Amino acid sequence: MSETVNMNHNIENVEALWPRINQTYKYDASPKVKKSVPCDVFDDGAAYTIQFRMTEEQAKDLYKRMKVAYAARQAENSDWPEKLSMPFKKDEDGTYTYKAKLKGAYGAEATDKPTQYDAKGVKLDDGFLLTTGSTVNIAIAFVPYHGSMGTGVSLRLRAVQVIDLKPMEEQSPFKAVDGFEVTPKDDDNPFADTSEAPVEEPKKTVKKAAPSAPAQGSDDLSSIIDDWDD
Repeated sequence: MSETVNMNHNIENVEALWPRINQTYKYDASPKVKKSVPCDVFDDGAAYTIQFRMTEEQAKDLYKRMKVAYAARQAENSDWPEKLSMPFKKDEDGTYTYKAKLKGAYGAEATDKPTQYDAKGVKLDDGFLLTTGSTVNIAIAFVPYHGSMGTGVSLRLRAVQVIDLKPMEEQSPFKAVDGFEVTPKDDDNPFADTSEAPVEEPKKTVKKAAPSAPAQGSDDLSSIIDDWDD
């Protein structure tokens, strides 16, 4: 009798990247958009998603757990490939990125929105906006698959716990170009000190011979993948 494998797992202390959890989004490929946009849960491609950044050790641990989940399902399906390829993307700084996702609906039934919690486990507002750069724990379910879409283990998003929330940064929709620039001036600052310095009365002095000038001084991803399969 084969050992039961727990398909649920919490990925801890990773960096959130482009989280879209407050509602479902889909990718709009039209020439004037080309980005993810809010959508109805039943739209094609509608999903709740969060990408995340991991250290090498975190990635190695997650990959091993994914292999265990895959092996359990592969044992029940002899036509599945025996080996699970490492799916993460390695960045130039040596970290790894991956994604957890939950479809807006399966067939005619909408899914429950992933719940978001604060660091103490208190449920956050339904429309809470998680920000890129925040530190989070991510509750997922391993879903091994094999078919026309390929072979792998997807991470089905269940919930997110916010450990450290990064302030939201307002970004301009434009790129920097040469041209008009705003140069801040003190007189534009309502808190600047605008009082005039007192003018001293000139003092009568007796002219003396100028002293001689003083003398001047002088001052002057691939290398570790094999190990992950051990």
